[in-house]
Amino acid sequence: MIVVYGIKERLNPIKSQLSDVIHGCMQSVLGMPEDKRAHRFVPLERDDFYYPGGRSDAYTVIEINMMAGRKPETQKALIKAIFRELESQLGLAPVDVEITLKEQQPYQWGFRGMTGDEANDLKYKVKV
Repeated sequence: MIVVYGIKERLNPIKSQLSDVIHGCMQSVLGMPEDKRAHRFVPLERDDFYYPGGRSDAYTVIEINMMAGRKPETQKALIKAIFRELESQLGLAPVDVEITLKEQQPYQWGFRGMTGDEANDLKYKVKV
């Protein structure tokens, strides 16, 4: 699951394209299938979103929750791909984007009535 935060006036107009860019990177780097898009957007009022100096109102936070197992170089490739594609496709400067990968053990995930470590029919690999 991916959660994206930003100032509503800046985030709302680009939600669809942002979702496409992020998911495209998830597909190309992690091999995620097209139908495994789980994105949540949290548009915030300007006075509810404090961010570091040197950033613009386009400042966007992307939290990617995933099962543990990806190699550090794979995770770094994902982060760099997202930075690159957001700048290329949406004009979002890397200084205005923060990406956090949050890993949980497969037994800490619950979906389709089971835990992640019980799922043996995933259409993607976790250990990449």
